[in-house]
Amino acid sequence: MNRQTLTKIHMLLAAFIFPVACMFLVTGGLYTWGIKGAYVSQSYEVQLDKPLVDDLAMLVELTEVELQRLSIASPSGGAKVKKIGPSFQLEWTGAGRDVVLEPTADPLMATLTVKETTWYRNLVQLHKAKGGQLFKVYAAILAISLFTILLSGFLMAWGVPKYRKMSLTAAMAGIVLFMLMVATS
Repeated sequence: MNRQTLTKIHMLLAAFIFPVACMFLVTGGLYTWGIKGAYVSQSYEVQLDKPLVDDLAMLVELTEVELQRLSIASPSGGAKVKKIGPSFQLEWTGAGRDVVLEPTADPLMATLTVKETTWYRNLVQLHKAKGGQLFKVYAAILAISLFTILLSGFLMAWGVPKYRKMSLTAAMAGIVLFMLMVATS
């Protein structure tokens, strides 16, 4: 592949992924320092016909019925049962909202907590792969594009004799620093 083609690929991919790359950079960098965004929570009592059991399908079905009754859309991500000591709860996360269904001291009563994300927490949730399938595909395209940008940049530097040693030295320094950070973390 010639230098002009590499440059075009590098430039166009960089311009195309710039917005989503900025989102991932900002949310990832701030998350490292504990800045995760916030939720606005609302809890509801759920009257039960029988006590809750540790059954994912049953808990999701019950939660969906309650959310429909409340005119609230289901979260975009996946649901799981989380064990908490001798008890359990359903956690269903998404980009725009998280939902928790948990038993109470009364076996015929449960608590449904709906946590709406703030605008920034929504971006963090997307970063954490809590969005829908379409955004997950978009994130995969970002990853492939970012790899292509890095590879094309390295190949362009390698193709110019006066930058070859410098690019190899930078790559080796990057590998050593990465290994050092992993080993000391």
